Amino acid sequence: MTQTTTSCHRLLISSGEPAGIGPEQIVKLAQNAWPYEWVALGSIDLFRQTAQQLKLPLQILPFASEQAARPNQAQQLKVIDVPLRVPSQPSILTEDNAHYVLEMLSIAVDKCLDSTFDALVTGPIHKGIINQAGIPFTGHTELLAETSNTSQVVMMLATPGLRVPLVTTHLPLKAISETITPELLESVIRILHHSLQTQFKIAHPKIFIMGLNPHAGEDGHLGMEEITTIIPVIKHLTQEGMDLVGPLPADTIFSPSHRQQADAFLAMYHDQGLPVLKTLGFGRAVNVTLGLPFIRTSVDHGTALNIAGQGKADTNSFEYALTVANEMIVERKSHGQS
Repeated sequence: MTQTTTSCHRLLISSGEPAGIGPEQIVKLAQNAWPYEWVALGSIDLFRQTAQQLKLPLQILPFASEQAARPNQAQQLKVIDVPLRVPSQPSILTEDNAHYVLEMLSIAVDKCLDSTFDALVTGPIHKGIINQAGIPFTGHTELLAETSNTSQVVMMLATPGLRVPLVTTHLPLKAISETITPELLESVIRILHHSLQTQFKIAHPKIFIMGLNPHAGEDGHLGMEEITTIIPVIKHLTQEGMDLVGPLPADTIFSPSHRQQADAFLAMYHDQGLPVLKTLGFGRAVNVTLGLPFIRTSVDHGTALNIAGQGKADTNSFEYALTVANEMIVERKSHGQS
């Protein structure tokens, strides 16, 4: 149902790496009308150039924050202009524009914290080129937490039928065991449980939890982390009333019967849970950061430099990220949160 202008939500999209497919996806998204307002963050010149390359009609409108939010009309693009440091060409990375990407994210955080926007949807960025520019960078999730002064966040990828949050995010395997402390695990589960209730309309979440080791440690024969860390935390939070199941072996936790029961599958590290989700739902998944003081979703893919500028980029994941963000806004406001 189309929202009225008085209740129209306002979302912000950061366009990501300028040499990737993000600008193309935004121009394509702008070809359709939307039941809420979304505004693109990036270079007006880049969006105009992209539309011309794709031969797509586009009216670019500078964003006016003092005006009431109105649903987007087809072939119109509202923009907060962020100038490129140097001109950008599709598929050609340049270190000079690394600061452009980070400036967009800094503006995005400020605009969400001051409630100009109800949610942030981030386009794909290239971590490698940012690091090559001499800027230590591990990902959106960590940067948004740091910039918003948030001590703990949870990265979760989701499809229409599967949610996989992570205890740790972008770490080398050798650092994972020492990173997963009882305090961290308890904090992650609490954030996850609260977010499922307040942003995903699940009154009593059922969370399945993976072990860290093969076979969930095999009673200590394949590792002690389950016994020393994971099981005590699960017992403690279960006693508080949470519905937690585990630790379960990661190789069998995604069985069809488990997927029918669980509201989320908590993985201990990045490559433990995400390969299954991306196999089952690649291109139809969304990355959600839980625990931030604002709503943030993202596409589930990278910059796709190999097809940038060719008109081949689809917008499925972007559309789903916008849809999930809007649904989270509705649910969050129903719980009295701005």
